[in-house]
Formats: sequence, C-alpha cells, structure tokens
Amino acid sequence: MLRSLKHLALLLLLSLSLPALAQDILWKETTIPMPEAGPKGLETLLVWPNTPGKHPLALISHGSPRDASQREAMSAISALPVAMEFARRGFAVAYVLRRGYGHSGGDWAESYGSCNDTHYLKAAHAGSADLHAALRYLAKQPQFDLQEMIAVGYSAGGFATLALTADSPPKGLVAALLFAPGRGSTEHDSVCQEDALVAAFGDLGKTSRTPMLWVYAQNDHYFNTATAEKFYQAFKAAGGHVNLQWAPAYGDEGHMLFSRAGIPDWTPILDDFLKSHDLVLVDKLLPPPFATLLKAPTQLTAENKKQFLRYLASPPHKAFAIGADGAFGWRSGRYSVAAVEKEAIATCEQYSRKGCHLYAVDNNYAAKSHPKTKTVASKKMVRETIPELSDLGLDLY
Repeated sequence: MLRSLKHLALLLLLSLSLPALAQDILWKETTIPMPEAGPKGLETLLVWPNTPGKHPLALISHGSPRDASQREAMSAISALPVAMEFARRGFAVAYVLRRGYGHSGGDWAESYGSCNDTHYLKAAHAGSADLHAALRYLAKQPQFDLQEMIAVGYSAGGFATLALTADSPPKGLVAALLFAPGRGSTEHDSVCQEDALVAAFGDLGKTSRTPMLWVYAQNDHYFNTATAEKFYQAFKAAGGHVNLQWAPAYGDEGHMLFSRAGIPDWTPILDDFLKSHDLVLVDKLLPPPFATLLKAPTQLTAENKKQFLRYLASPPHKAFAIGADGAFGWRSGRYSVAAVEKEAIATCEQYSRKGCHLYAVDNNYAAKSHPKTKTVASKKMVRETIPELSDLGLDLY
C-alpha cells in the first residue's frame, strides 16, 4: 500500500474509519457539521481511491421513504456498494444523509406539506441546504477535489440536487446525473398535485445551468413516462440544461434502477455519462471490492452460492443465516450486529421447516456454523431473501 500500515491504522482510529474493502479503495463513516443538524451532524459515508492526491468529488444524494417511520432506519453505510462503483472510476465519494434521515440530526426539513397543499420548492431548497453544508466540509478534506465534481441524485435526492444546481451551485460542478428525480409519489402512478410539481421543476430550471442527464426506467411507477416527460419539458423550457434518457424496464419497478441490485444496469449509463463530459479518470476500473473470502454454505446450489457472493460484497453490519433444509436469509447495512442477526434469522425462518442458525456475521464465520446437509432452497426463496435497492427494504421516492 502507498501508506504505511502504522500510518493507516492511526488514520482509521482517529477518524472512526471502518476497514478498507480492498487495498485500492478506502472508506470511513463520519459526520458532517451543520448547525441546523445539531450535535449529531449529518451522517456520511466517504469512499476514495487509495492513491496520492485529491480526487474529483462525486456527491451522491439519497431518496426518501414514503413511510415516515422508516426514515430513521436508513444508514449511509448501506450505500457502500453503490459508492464503490464511483470510487472504482477514480472519484472520491460522499454519500450524505440529510437532516432527519438515519442518525443525522435536526428536524426533517424536506416535507412538501400535505397532498392537498404542496410546497415542493421549500422541500427542494431544504435538501439543497444540507448538500451545501456537506460541500463546505468536503472542501477542507485532503482527498476531495471540488474543482471538477459531479452530483448524483436519486428520486427525492435528485430533486434536492436540482435545487443545488439552482441555488448558488458550486463553481466546480461539471455535471449532474439524476435517476428518477421527483417528489410526492404516494402510490402506483400517483403524484400529489402533479401540476404543482411540474411547476416546481420549471422554477428550478430558471436558474439551473449545470449540464445534466436524467434517467427514468420505462416501468417507473413512481414517476411514469408521461409524468417524467412533463418534468423534463418544464425544466428545459425554463432554461435548464438537461437531456432525458429512458432506460429499459427494470425488474417489477423501474424506480429501483439506481440500487445495489441494479449496478449491472446503471453503470453502463454512468460510463457513457462520464465519457460525454470528458470525466473518465482511469484507464482501468479498480478491482471490485470483496470484504472476505468466506466459503459459501455447502447446502446451497451453485446458483445460490452466487447470492452468498453478494453477501460478501455487501456493507456491514450484516449477517447470513442458514437452515438445515437449505433455506437461507440475510440482511446488511444495519447499525448494530444484534439487529442484523435477528433479521437474518427471522428471514431464514420464514422458509425453513427445521430452524435456522447464523452462518456468518460481518466478515467472519458465526460461532455456530453447520454446513452439512445438501438440500437447497427454491428459486422463489432466493428472489425473496435478497435485499434489493434501498438495502433496507425501504419504499423510496
């Protein structure tokens, strides 16, 4: 490694870092100060290539769950696999949980009001304020170059990023990549006061001049093609610099495209976006990170063992449970080991007739592992036990 092990250990200790998943990429959890967020600050995941000097920033903004009670369950660390894809391409990444999400402090500031009385611009500017606070902090960190940065936003985070480009955007912001930007989706193909939201896109387009690409999957039922087209036309007509791309249908719900599970589908879009803006930073992608090389339970078929590889590449805290009859379940991206152990066991026991035990916790074998029997889980079970997009099972918009 370019740094001595002694220096790296000291750095990790002082900054509350978590272990690097690979020599090529480093990462840590931290908090970003913001007066409005109180003493807790903004929960943040930082990921960067382990090479000397600064790296262009990729500022990634998350969505928001429809169910308010789920906001506190969100975690920055759950986005590690997504953030890694940008670090593999040479970017230093900041994934910031805005006020009222996860362990970030302060009151939730992004409410757009009731469905009958919406205030979309207020919500957008509140999210932008948090992103500006993050940028002030990141500008002082040695691994981040804000002179040539990109902003990436998903759903509500895409809407906040639009406001960032309209509210005194950072001088070094070269381009923005937004996946399904919007707010106010309450159910399948339904948006609160859609005309008001379209007007808000138009208002943001009046002052936004950052080149950007919006990507909506053709089967997005939060913001369907007709609604997304209205957003695009209003923003562009007001002067916004935007291209709209329709991605192929993704799974059962296209709104989930920008996710860990969707990495094979959205990274080609990312690569084309970087190339179009002359932002290709590496000749060869850094290796994909795998935290450990634990052996898969022998109960699993070759196909199901591929799912165990997904577990290995997932962020902590995580746990994998296995049953004697081949049933399994796992969860990742939780704040505590105790919580994730309980969830993994509960998921596995939904399908097992013989009970389940922990097989792996984080990057280690569990104390009790019995990979003996050969019975395997069904294909239906595999689909139902893999954590998808939000990594927390959250319904984001």
